[in-house]
Amino acid sequence: MTDDIEWKFPEAIVECAWLNEQIGNPSIRIFDCTTYLQYTDDHPSKPYDVCSGLSAYESAHIPQSAYLNLQEDLSDVDSPFSFTLPALPRLASSFKKLGVGDPYHIILYARNGMQWASRVWWMIHALGYPKVSILNGGFQTWENHGLPISRIATHFGPADFQVTERPQIFIGKKQVLAAIDDDQSVLINALTRDIHVGESRRYGRPGHIPKSVNIPFHELIDTGSGKLISPHDAARIFYDKNIKPELKIVNYCGGGIAATLDAFVLYQLGFEHLFIYDDSLSEWAMEPNLPMETG
Repeated sequence: MTDDIEWKFPEAIVECAWLNEQIGNPSIRIFDCTTYLQYTDDHPSKPYDVCSGLSAYESAHIPQSAYLNLQEDLSDVDSPFSFTLPALPRLASSFKKLGVGDPYHIILYARNGMQWASRVWWMIHALGYPKVSILNGGFQTWENHGLPISRIATHFGPADFQVTERPQIFIGKKQVLAAIDDDQSVLINALTRDIHVGESRRYGRPGHIPKSVNIPFHELIDTGSGKLISPHDAARIFYDKNIKPELKIVNYCGGGIAATLDAFVLYQLGFEHLFIYDDSLSEWAMEPNLPMETG
């Protein structure tokens, strides 16, 4: 591995200083993607309650940014799981109504971790829309830099874009079962180590899907700045776990959120065969016929 590794798609990551200079640019639309999880211990079939980030947005946000409600507006309301991807035509319609699409450059951020922005980024990417970026470090880094904040809500008018669906990105349990038996596939669990080894029973049955390696999403974030670690450090983390570009890589977590950050970093490193198990352990761990391992 060389020392001169760079992000392959740097346009998909923007910095706070750049975005601050773009406030007021009519070709840019900024969205706060914050969602909060309140973890529960009362029943494994409901490991967390989902709480909107709207009130936090209303109290302070990046100027001229609008709020995206991931669970209510961009998830399948008929699914038993919190964040199941809707059918892609319906998802495209929802994004258009919310103002995501042509001719705008879409900027996504969250105030409690980049994984919420990366989830929405992958959803837009699955529809084939190219002009979408994540704010490196999110609202925390914006505030730490002392940049302007606003309490004035923004609501964008509808947008439009030509959909080029990539339905193979988000997969279900059948494809995951096939990946377990495929020598050219590997699974990455983006959850914390205690969940991976089975010390925590947050999702019901303890442990992880067989053939998984554990690369917690938070290891890809610099603890000081809240931004992504360097491309070189990120590449080392994956290569040390024998994650190779020629493999088909299935990323999963608890509910399809944290896994999208691992997948986004892999995408930035040039990995091409990337998949996200949408309902992840929220589904898998609750079905006793599906295999799990501890340790």
